[in-house]
Amino acid sequence: MPDLFEQHADTLLQGLAPLADRLRPRRLDDFVGQDSILGPGRLLRRAIAADRVGNLILHGPPGVGKTTLARIIAGSTRAHFSSLNAVLAGVKDLRAEVDAARERLQRHGLRSTLFIDEVHRFNSAQQDALLPWVENGTVNLIGATTENPFFEVNKALVSRSRLFRLQPLEPEHLHQLLQRALSDNERGYGNRRVAISDDAANHLVDVAGGDARSLLNALELAVETTPLNDDGVIAIDLAIAEESIQQRAVLYDKQGDAHFDTISAFIKSLRGSDADAALFWLARMVEAGENPRFIFRRMLIAAGEDIGLADPQAIVVVEACAATFERVGLPEGLYPLAQAALYLAGAEKSNSVLGFFDALKAVRERNRQQVPAHLRDANRDGQAFGDGVGYRYPHAYAEHWVAQQYLPNSLQGQVFWQPGSLGWEGALRPRLAQRRAAQLAAAAETAADQAEVLSHGPEDPQLQRWLARSAAAEGERLDQLRQRFWQDTSWRRHERVLILGARSLLWALDALEHTPEGQVVISTDSPDDLQRLQAQLKVLDQLRQPTLLLGLEAAEGPFERIAGRQLQLAGDAAGRRRWLARITALAAPGCELRLLRSQSLLGPVSGLLQLLPEQPEWPDLQRVAAAEASWLAAQTTDLKAELQRSPWQLSSRSWDEPLKLELQPPMLQRWFGSDQPYGHFLQNQLGDVAQLQALETLFRQVMNSPLPQRLRHELLIARLQAA
Repeated sequence: MPDLFEQHADTLLQGLAPLADRLRPRRLDDFVGQDSILGPGRLLRRAIAADRVGNLILHGPPGVGKTTLARIIAGSTRAHFSSLNAVLAGVKDLRAEVDAARERLQRHGLRSTLFIDEVHRFNSAQQDALLPWVENGTVNLIGATTENPFFEVNKALVSRSRLFRLQPLEPEHLHQLLQRALSDNERGYGNRRVAISDDAANHLVDVAGGDARSLLNALELAVETTPLNDDGVIAIDLAIAEESIQQRAVLYDKQGDAHFDTISAFIKSLRGSDADAALFWLARMVEAGENPRFIFRRMLIAAGEDIGLADPQAIVVVEACAATFERVGLPEGLYPLAQAALYLAGAEKSNSVLGFFDALKAVRERNRQQVPAHLRDANRDGQAFGDGVGYRYPHAYAEHWVAQQYLPNSLQGQVFWQPGSLGWEGALRPRLAQRRAAQLAAAAETAADQAEVLSHGPEDPQLQRWLARSAAAEGERLDQLRQRFWQDTSWRRHERVLILGARSLLWALDALEHTPEGQVVISTDSPDDLQRLQAQLKVLDQLRQPTLLLGLEAAEGPFERIAGRQLQLAGDAAGRRRWLARITALAAPGCELRLLRSQSLLGPVSGLLQLLPEQPEWPDLQRVAAAEASWLAAQTTDLKAELQRSPWQLSSRSWDEPLKLELQPPMLQRWFGSDQPYGHFLQNQLGDVAQLQALETLFRQVMNSPLPQRLRHELLIARLQAA
C-alpha cells in the first residue's frame, strides 16, 4: 500500500501533468473517434470487453489515441499490465519484463500484457529478443507506432498480431474534446471561468488537423497565458488562438510511409497526365524537405518508363532542368523542378509554372490530406490494408489515359495549373478541360468505394477449413448460388453484417471470412433453426462466432451490410413497409442490402408431365399444371415497389436456372401434406381424394427419376442514401 507521502506525490504530479495527459479517457465509452474499428459490435471493442485482445499493434499519426487506447485496455484486462518505451528501453529491460511475466504465469497462472510505445524504435535484435515470448504466450504484446508496422516492425511479430490503423480525428471529435476540457471540473478547466469564441474554437480545431494532443496543448497555452478580464473571465478570441497554434506540422518521414506513398502518388499522377495532382504531390514533398535530386531521379525514370519514344524530348527536358537546378540551387531551383514535372504531365515551359506555388499554398493550408488509398504504394502492405487497390493502370486503356481520382477527396476540382493559350500547351487546353471534367465524374462515382482499410490480422487456417467444409456440406449447386449472390462485393474487414432469416450458415460464410474485425449477426425465424445453428458454431473461437438472434427485435445497428434469401414476410403492403422501416433503422449510412428471391417457373406437376411417356386421362394434369404456374407466381413477395419508394437506391439482376431434382419419398411427403402450402393447393385443385391419390401414384411410378425444374433468381441490391 502506498503511504501518505506517495499519495501526496501522485496528487502533485497529476496536477502538474499537461492538460492532454490529464484528460486521457479512462473508459472505452469515453474514447472519442475511431468508430470504424471501435464502434458498437466491432471486433476490437468486443475483444476488449471479453479480455481477449491478444497481440495487437496500433499505428497512426500522433495524437489519435494509440497510447490512450492501450491504457484503457490495461484498465479492463484481468492480466498484469506493464509498459515500456522503446526510446528508453533495451534488451535488458525486455528480459526483466519477460522473466517477471514467466514467474507470474508459473506461480499464479496470471497472464501478462506488455505495452511497448514507439515499438518501431526497437532495432531488429531487440524485436527478435521479444519474439519467442510472444510466440509461446508468455506475454501478450500491445505495440504503438507512428510508422507502418510492415516497414518498421519485425515481420514475425506482425504476422502474429492484429494490426489496426487509427485515423486523424474528425473536426466534430475535436470540438467534443474541446468542450470536455472546458467543462471537466476535476481534470480540465470546468472550475475556471473560460470563454472561447466560435472563431477561436474553429481555428484551434482546423490547425490541429486531427491531432488531439496538439489541440489540447494549444488550449492549455491559451488559458494559462491569458489574464482575467474585468469580469473575471479568461476570454479566448481568434487573435489569442492564432498565437497559441499558428502552423500545422507536415507529417512526412523520409524513410516511412509518407515518403513512399507520396512519391508513388506523384509518379502515378505524372503517368495519368494530371498536372494539378502532380503539382500538389510535388509541393508536399518540397514543403516536407524531400531532396529535389531524388525527385529529379524519379522523373528521369518516369520520362523513360512512361513517356519514352512517344516524346523523346521528355528525358532531355528533365535532364536540362536538373542541370539548371544544380547551378542555381534553392529557392530559385523550384522553377525548373516544377517545369520538369509539368512537361512530363503534358505542358511545356511557360509562366504557368507559377501554379506550383498555388499547390504549395494548398499544402501549407491543408497539409493533413490523406493520400487516396488507390494511389499508395502497394508493394509492402497492399494485401493487408488495401493500399494500391483500385488503381487503374493508364497504359491498359485507350490513349493511355483513364479517368480516375489523383487528388485527395477534399481537393477534387481544385485547379493549380491553367495552360496558356499559345503554343503546344494552347493546343492541350481543350483536351485538358475535357479530362478534368471526366476525372471529377469518375471521382464522384467511386467515392463510396474508397473507404480506408483500417485493420489486418494473421490468417486462420482452422477457420478456412471450417468455412470450406460448411460450404461443401450445402452441396455444389447451393455453393455456386452463394458465390453468385456475393459476387462483386467490396468487403471491408471491420464491417458489421446482418444475415436475415437464415436456416443454414451458407449465406453467412463469406461474411465470416471477410470481416474478421467486424461482426456477423444471424437472425432466424425458427427456434429449431436457432438451436441447430448454435450447435454448428461451437467449434469456432468465441470471438469469431457470429451472434445468433431469434427474429429481429433484439438486433442493434448500425450494420454496413444486410443480406438474406427467400425471406418470409407478411403478405400485405403494410407489413412489408414495417419490415423495411425496421431494416432501414438498423442500416448504417451507405449500407448495402442484398436480397435473393428464387421463384419456381416449373412446378412438380409440370415437371411430371415431361417425365411421363403419355398424359393420363385422369386426373387432368394440364389443367393442374396451368393453375400451378399461377399459384407459384403468387407466392413471391415483391419488395421492389417498397424499395423504390424508400431512401434505398435499387438495382437488380436476374437469371434462370434449369435443374433436375431426383424424386425422393420425402419430397412427396412435403408436397402432399395437407399442412403444406403446396399440398393445400393440390387439394383445392383436385378436390376428390381419389384424384389426389392417383396423382401421388403417378409420382411414385417415376420415383428416383430426375424431375425437371426451372427457377428464376432475382438479386436485389440496394444502397442506403444519405438523408
